[in-house]
Amino acid sequence: MRIRAVLAALALPSAIVVAPALSAQSSPPPAAAPQSLIETSGRAEARIVPDRATITVGVESRGATAAAAAADNARRQRAILDTLRSLGLTSDLLSTQNYSVSPEMQYPQGGQPRVTGYTVSNVVRVEVRRLDDVPRIIDASLAKGANQIASLQFYSSKADSVRRVALAQAVANARADAEVLARAAGGSLGALLELSTEPNEIRPITVPIAMARMSAAAPTPIEPGEATISAFVSARWAVQGAR
Repeated sequence: MRIRAVLAALALPSAIVVAPALSAQSSPPPAAAPQSLIETSGRAEARIVPDRATITVGVESRGATAAAAAADNARRQRAILDTLRSLGLTSDLLSTQNYSVSPEMQYPQGGQPRVTGYTVSNVVRVEVRRLDDVPRIIDASLAKGANQIASLQFYSSKADSVRRVALAQAVANARADAEVLARAAGGSLGALLELSTEPNEIRPITVPIAMARMSAAAPTPIEPGEATISAFVSARWAVQGAR
């Protein structure tokens, strides 16, 4: 009897172990604990000195007929283009931006509108590769009959590379903030889960030009200044061991 009692005692635990195993197979696995995350953003700026420029040089002519206005305009604009080429500007740096012919109208009280003349405008875009040439181009254009310098814009040929420097600094700033937050929460910064940036249009520096300056005899002074290029990123990080 004592031997059978021992055998029964040994068999009992074996049944108890099997039962929980069968029960575990039929129940769903426990849900994984939610992962701790940190979201940060970073911004950085870089400054750059422009090394390129664009100038729009225009001629506006008036005449009693459209043909007369167009002829005067063509003569003056041709003289301007010939002069710019003599300064070293090749044809790929010169392009017509706008050409228009419009009537000048008079509206007498109680009478019928009538055409009093015509205006012809021809605007050429000039790409400048050396900033030292900007004053000479403006002054030479005015001397040959230009009466519209609509805009002067400065930009840099290295803007993309400078923006990437700012972008890398923005990511470093976002990481630094995330590391501080992770340590403050009692953990450490884990893997980078998501990183994005916003499109950033690199805008040229636009210089307003006063019409009164066109009649001045002294050389035109030009100062390009500096351009600011900014970058922005947003990031999500995993956090390890945060309480």
